[in-house]
Order: sequence, then structure tokens, then C-alpha cells
Amino acid sequence: MAIEAILIILIVGAVAGWLAGQIVRGMGFGLIGNVVVGIVGAFIAGWLLPQIGGGMIASIINATIGAVVLLVILGLIKRA
Repeated sequence: MAIEAILIILIVGAVAGWLAGQIVRGMGFGLIGNVVVGIVGAFIAGWLLPQIGGGMIASIINATIGAVVLLVILGLIKRA
């Protein structure tokens, strides 16, 4: 994997994790945690959703949706 691809994955993950933390109040995990949540959210979205168009914006939207799902599940587990 090229360095550029890794940087794009990290940027998309960071933005998606931050957005998901803003949508699901009180569930932010800091910069590194948000990147991890965003990347895992991108995998979840790739599994649950068809790709919405192409490009970086569509990737961020998909990863954000997946990260929100992940944060909601983590919130339910944390409260139990």
C-alpha cells in the first residue's frame, strides 16, 4: 500500500471519527481514538451500505455512518 493511500485512510478516519463523535454526543475518544473509530466505521459501512458515489466526500459520509453505528453500539454496551 502506498504512503498516499495510508494518509488518505487516516484523514478519512479522523474526519469520520470526529464527525461521529459530534453526532453521538459524549462519545469522542480523542484524536487517535477518533481515527480508529473512523477506520472501523468505514469497514462497518462497507459491509452494511453500498458505496455512495465515489471520491473522498462519499468515503467520509460512509465512514461517518459506520462510525455512528459503532459509537451507538459502544454506548449501549457501556451502559449495560
